[in-house]
Parts: sequence; structure tokens; C-alpha cells
Amino acid sequence: MTLLIVGAGLSGAVIARKSAEKGYYCRVIDSRPHIAGNCHTQRDAGTGVMMHVYGPHIFHTDDADVWAYANRFAEFVPFLNRVKTTAQGAVYSLPVNLHTINQFFGRTMGPDEARAFIDSKADRSIENPRTFEEQALRFVGRELYEAFFKGYTEKQWGCLPSELPASILKRLPLRFNYDDNYFAHRFQGIPRDGYTAMVSAILDHPRITVELETAYNPAMAEAADHVFWSGPLDGFFDYRLGRLGYRTLDFERFTHDGDYQGCAVMNYGDPDVPWTRITEHKHFSPWENHQGSICYREYSRPAGDEDIPYYPIRLVKEKSLLARYVDLARAQDKTTFVGRLGTYRYLDMDVTIREALDTAAAFVASQTGGQAMPAFMVEP
Repeated sequence: MTLLIVGAGLSGAVIARKSAEKGYYCRVIDSRPHIAGNCHTQRDAGTGVMMHVYGPHIFHTDDADVWAYANRFAEFVPFLNRVKTTAQGAVYSLPVNLHTINQFFGRTMGPDEARAFIDSKADRSIENPRTFEEQALRFVGRELYEAFFKGYTEKQWGCLPSELPASILKRLPLRFNYDDNYFAHRFQGIPRDGYTAMVSAILDHPRITVELETAYNPAMAEAADHVFWSGPLDGFFDYRLGRLGYRTLDFERFTHDGDYQGCAVMNYGDPDVPWTRITEHKHFSPWENHQGSICYREYSRPAGDEDIPYYPIRLVKEKSLLARYVDLARAQDKTTFVGRLGTYRYLDMDVTIREALDTAAAFVASQTGGQAMPAFMVEP
């Protein structure tokens, strides 16, 4: 059997590799001139810095099997993402932790005292928070909310926090110790040679062919026994019902001779600063030494027709349109929609790999058992 896999990012590469190892021939196509999707990395010719071309990617997971799988194809170097933020004329540590709290309020509190102090700041009159703003006010109080969450959120999502669901903030931790590791997972690291080298190794199999700068057309599907689509869900249907909403990112690249900010990620919480953060890419490879530096200022805005989609909006209007596209997808024959774009969900890299492995295993099982492969392995 021959499988057509649209997209040479993590989803497509992992499905192709798992399927090829089970004896299937896999044709992988991608409209971009490179593999690895948005986790594509490449070295800057002038400085030698390994750049995260579409923004920073730190691999973090509690899934031991996924961690082992990724380490089959790359040497991972331990990396802890210690994010800083510039807000109200000072630099603080994120996530909000005991150091942040003490510094912001000019105190020297211990964990128990700080917990009680923040509890006194929280707005307990909000019993059932429905919006991002209500959740923040109940969670951390107005001062911390306005310093660290309000302005950044407005820039990132292009709307008021009072218009966003409370669920977005529930993913942000508040710590009453001095732990400034942005993630709390057991396994954290970055491939020594970058993500593109890792994806290249995944795709390196005699039953896999890769065609770049190749756009999908329906005739390709006719020649395949099954299609795995990791492109935009609405794009598969040529946007016939309209476009699903995304936020996109613009990167303003600049160079610096030396060390520009002393950390990999510096957020900017003040609303009058137009960018959301600055990333300094040599700090994502602290095991290397470079005199020159490559930095990106990031700006968030609504995605246009020709923009790269980054963050699905998933508010009421988008969810309604999504449901209609899901119905169309389920009516398709021999096509499975995968990945963050194919299922219109924000996915970390470890979840992407896990779902791709499970999808490929389910496909093999469906062929053995003579069952139809579903359009979605995970409910969008």
C-alpha cells in the first residue's frame, strides 16, 4: 500500500516513519522548501547561531515513550526555559513565583506568608470565573494581573482579556517557591543539531520519499490508498465555508555584536510596547559559543490568507465554523486529519508526536482488522 502524507512537519514525519517501518510506502509532500514545519531550524551564515526560524521550540514532556522516541533520532541536550519579562520599568522572572512576588511588592516573604498575601489580593467575590480577566483577578489580584498578564494578553490575542475564556489562564502556574523553570515536565531539552536534523533522521527510510515545494492536488489522493492530512483543515476543502481564525506572528530580525539580553526569552508585558517578546537564539544553544547574536522581536496579529497560521482562536464563531468543517471531514473517504492544523488545536511537540504514533498504530490495526480509519483520532 502507498500512503500520501501531506506535510513534512512532526506529524507527517512520525506517521510516515511508523508506517514505513510496518511495510507501507509513504509519499510525503510539503509546500514549503524545507522539512520540519514550524520547528524548522537552520544556522545563520554570518554568526553560526542555530536559529529557530518560526519562533522558539523547547521540547518538554512527561511521556517517557515519546522522549525515548525523539532521542532515537537526535541527541537532546538538557535545556530549562527560564523566561523573563520587562514590565513597569523592571525585569521579573516568569512564571510568577516567590521571587517575582517579593520583588514586585518589595517584600521578603516566605512561601506561606506569600500565599496568604496573594490570597488577600485576590478578588474572592468572583465565584465562577468565566473570562480570562475574571480568572486572573480571582487568581492573583489586580496588581499582578495588570503587570504580567493584561497587556501581554491583549497584544498576543488582539482582544480584551474580558473577551477570552477563563481556560486560557488556567494553564499558567503561580508558584510559591523560587522555581523559575517555565515548564514542569520531567524531560526537557533541545536537539544538539536542531529540529530539522531530527526530522530529517525520522524521514530517512527507504520506503519514504519526500517532495518539497509541492502543493497538494486531489489527483494525488486518487493514487494513494490512504491520505494523512496535516495541513489546515479548512484548506483541505479550499476554504469553501470560510477561513478558520488564527493568530500569526511577524518576526523583526536584528543582529547584535555580543549578548543582547542575557536570556533566551524576554517578554514585554506593558501594552505600550508593540512587540510581545524578544528571543535571542544563541541562548537556546548554551552549549555553543558565538560572539554575534541573532534576535527576533515578535508581533502578533490576525492571520491573513497568505500568512502562516500559528494559534487557533477557537472562540464561539470559530468553533461553530469548525463543527461544519468536521462534518465535511467525516464524510471523506480514506482521509485522516492530524496535527495542530488538521485538527485546529494548539499542540506541543510531545503531544504531536504521541498522537502521530497512535494514529499510525491505529491505521496499521485498521488494515489488519479490515476496519475503516476514522477522519479524526482525537475529537477536534
